[in-house]
Amino acid sequence: MTHYLNLSSASSERLLAFIGEQLEQLRLTQNISQAKAASEAGVSRRTITRMEVGEAVSLDTFVRVLKVYGAVDRLAMLFPDQSVRPLDRMKLSGRQRQRASSVKEPDAEVWSWGDEVDES
Repeated sequence: MTHYLNLSSASSERLLAFIGEQLEQLRLTQNISQAKAASEAGVSRRTITRMEVGEAVSLDTFVRVLKVYGAVDRLAMLFPDQSVRPLDRMKLSGRQRQRASSVKEPDAEVWSWGDEVDES
């Protein structure tokens, strides 16, 4: 079992293996057999095995298995509330953002040669 994994620098393959290890531990902690998990999720036992060794499965299958393990609520940790903060909402005059804005470049300083004559 992996005790520490730097998730931000791990490869996709290593992340899938990590998720598989966690799913296997969750299943074993709940004393659920692969056959029972597969039956309740509506997938094959081979699919459960593939998940646990870090092979890719569909997102639908992943969610089904999480439901069987009673862990679907853990997805909320992946996607915290992205609501606009009250001050931002005031700036938007109560409207919701519909799209992301482009990054604005700072105003470039107007450059001159310095030999311009002030005609005032």
